[in-house]
Amino acid sequence: MRTIEPVVEAPRGACRRPMMIIGMLYFTTGALSWLNGPLVVFVKLAFQLDDVRALLITVVFYLPYFILALPYALLLKRIGMKRGMAAGLGVMSIGALMFSQFAGMHSYPGVLGSLLAIGAGLALMQTAYNLYISILGPMDSAARRVAAMGICNKAGGVLAPYAFGALVMGELGEFVKRVEGAPTPTVAQALLHEFASRLYWPYLTLAAILVVMAVCVARSSLPDIMPSSANAAMRSADPARSIFSFPHLWLGVVCIFTYVGAEVLAGGVIGLYGQSLNLPIDEAKHFTSYTIFAMLVGYLVGRSLVPRFVSQQRYLVISALLAVWLSVASYASHGYWAIACIVALGFAHAMMWPAVFPLAIKGLGRFTEAGAAFLIMGIVGGAVMPQLFAHLKKIYDFQLVYMVITVCCYAYIVYYGLHGHTVGTRAPTVKVP
Repeated sequence: MRTIEPVVEAPRGACRRPMMIIGMLYFTTGALSWLNGPLVVFVKLAFQLDDVRALLITVVFYLPYFILALPYALLLKRIGMKRGMAAGLGVMSIGALMFSQFAGMHSYPGVLGSLLAIGAGLALMQTAYNLYISILGPMDSAARRVAAMGICNKAGGVLAPYAFGALVMGELGEFVKRVEGAPTPTVAQALLHEFASRLYWPYLTLAAILVVMAVCVARSSLPDIMPSSANAAMRSADPARSIFSFPHLWLGVVCIFTYVGAEVLAGGVIGLYGQSLNLPIDEAKHFTSYTIFAMLVGYLVGRSLVPRFVSQQRYLVISALLAVWLSVASYASHGYWAIACIVALGFAHAMMWPAVFPLAIKGLGRFTEAGAAFLIMGIVGGAVMPQLFAHLKKIYDFQLVYMVITVCCYAYIVYYGLHGHTVGTRAPTVKVP
């Protein structure tokens, strides 16, 4: 038999300052995560790679989420979420410093190792702040708070690719012609080495910024919130109950896996998608930014509607159905219209994470930290789906493979929004004699 315990919420006025600090972290995460799209195009040229090896960028970036999220949850129990966020920024700064050095050395394995370190820092920070923002207030309005943070995230995601393009990808089409017209392989290699070295100063500067941010977060007045007491709505009176007794959590992990996989696929391969349609490479480098801008609009719309006019779970279903339609429309279209459909997927993606995460951790009580860690592990979908796509497109049509993978992902999200999030969450009916 389940007993209902009161949910401990942060005072309404006390949420504002923490949300500003967490918003800064979401902005940083968005800037780094959404650099992967143009970075894939960059390394493919700088290191002369095929699509499979270029998309290793997404594998090494998202793999730490799967490997480290659970150990990080245990770490956060010891050091607290505030220190965990600061530590994550510190690890990211080390990764950015490594990246600048290996890019200057024209070492692709070194670049991948550096992104692994950046991903490890992001995994720690996200394990902390996604849980923090979800339990900062009432769970029924968590999607609204996460959407507000998503606006910060996607603002960073919009600006970073443009800054990246301006700093290191200027006159890309002209550079490709210079490499192709190089008189000898030695000259071509020298040009490519020089091109890769463009990343040195931007990432060195990024490393310094991340160190400053880590110090600021560590010294901030960010309050600590105990997840187990703030999310105890469905805590069981049975001491033998375990985290495996919450099927809605495990279905949510799969939902996060499919959502992140589809989102990373949209943002990470849209440049390659444009090239497959013979669109100019100088235009393709900006497609990721367009996708993120569409997500930013989606956050603004979703935040105005949820939960005032529509519940977070119902909005999740609507978003997923829209995504199905856009994926099919992209396959049925050509040229810029096909790209426009992929860009519009950003709008559909916007409220998926804000809805799924709080739905999946709702009522976990003392298992909240572990549940959040398992959800963060689901982010590994961002590593798996692009690689699956890269291998299948060698055999089948580019647009067909993209449509089939993404429609399958969105269909599962529809299921979770309609039914999956309620599995095992309703108290059994007690018959009164």
